Order: sequence, then C-alpha cells, then structure tokens
Amino acid sequence: MTDRPLDTSVPSPARIYDLWLGGHDHYEIDRVVSEQILAAVPDLPVLARANREFLGRAVRHLAGEAGVRQFLDIGAGIPTADNTHQVAQSVAPDSRVVYVDNDPTVLAHARELLRAAPAGTTAFVDGDLRDPGKILTAAAELLDFDRPIGLTLLGVIDFVPDTATARSIIEDLMSAMAPGSHLALSHGLVGRQLEEGVRHWNDSGGSPLTLRTLEEVTSFFDGLELLEPGVVPLPRWRPGPGTRYLDREAVYYAGVGRKP
Repeated sequence: MTDRPLDTSVPSPARIYDLWLGGHDHYEIDRVVSEQILAAVPDLPVLARANREFLGRAVRHLAGEAGVRQFLDIGAGIPTADNTHQVAQSVAPDSRVVYVDNDPTVLAHARELLRAAPAGTTAFVDGDLRDPGKILTAAAELLDFDRPIGLTLLGVIDFVPDTATARSIIEDLMSAMAPGSHLALSHGLVGRQLEEGVRHWNDSGGSPLTLRTLEEVTSFFDGLELLEPGVVPLPRWRPGPGTRYLDREAVYYAGVGRKP
C-alpha cells in the first residue's frame, strides 16, 4: 500500500457508501452530496445494505459449494461488518483474500483490517480497476492463479463509462484465472429510479457513474457459465430465510458466473 493525499473537497464513493451503511468515515462534502442524491433516490441506503448482503451470500456459496479458497475483491470499500475474508474464512478458514481499492480513506482503514486478519491470509493492493495488469501482478503475491479464484466486482464497473472497456477489463481479469474461478458482479440499471441520483453524483465532481441496461450487465458474463437464477435484483440472488428487501423495486442487479 502507498500513502496518497486525502482530498476532502471531492466526494468519495467509498465514504458515501460507508455513510449509507451507517459508518462514520465521511466528510462534509460526502454528507452534502449524499443528501442531494437521497432526495432523488431515498432507497439508496437500502440498496447499499442489499448489495452487502449479496456479497455475503455469493462468497458463502463460493467458499462452500464451489470450493473456492481464494478471493480478489476489487473496489473493496471501507471495511465494515462481514467483510469478504470474514465471510469466506467462516466457511473455509484457509481462504485467502486480496482487497483492491485506490481511495485514500479505504487504504488507511486497510491497515487496521490487515492487523486484525489471520497472518498470511489477507492482503490489500492500492490499485485502480482500469489497470488490471497491475492488480493481477500484485495479487499474485498472495493468490495462486493456477487455482480457482472468486473475483468480486460489486458496484465498481459502474465507474467505467465505456461498456467495451468495462468488458475488456473483466476479460483481462478472468483470462488470468484458472477454470473454476467465479465472477460475482452487481451493477445499477438504466431507469428513472436511479437516473436523477446518478445525475447529482456526476455533477458533484466525483468519478462519474454509468447506468446500463440488463442486457449490457448480463454481457459482462459472456464466456462464463451463469449460475442460477441468472442476473437478478440483488435480494433475489439465492435469498435465504433472513434475506431482506425482497419487496423493493428492482433497480440494482447482480449475478455470479463460473469460468469453465
């Protein structure tokens, strides 16, 4: 990890997401932009929690039924409850996890996360999704790319404006991984429910967000075996007895695919 100056004049997706999850690592600019966004889309904190719950269900499936013991979590965000390594290691204690983010606030918290994690099982990379080669090189210090890896891209491909570029990034990442690797991905859909909130975010000066159609999001799984039930609203991906928000309007979708 490297130290990077913290600019509190520009809103941070990681800090706003943390705010919606009930965290405390945010600044005035984050609160102002959050209020503007929530005035247009009040349900976004619900979506943030549903996204987190999807992460837990997907990782539990991969570490359990799929037998995956390595995870690459890109766009990890500020650590909170039930982080990827905690979920995976609750199922398979020998699981290894590499987190990737480039937000200075996230990097600062990563040091605490690494101190709390079992030695040799968790690492953090200061990396940008748009440079998959750097991420793969750094992740290879802990992960064995000859064995299956679970790649999580939750709410992060939305920050790659060009869909062809986004597909290329995913292809670069998955092509480096062994058969039996999986991709877990979530993404916001085009539609009036989210568009006003995205406009407020994009006007704020933060990294621009792009919504996509269901067909475009599904295309990110091209070449992979899409697990049932396919690309569906967050709470409807293999819900369990405690899954919340099943009655909410579908605006954020998720899926998991396996590399054959």
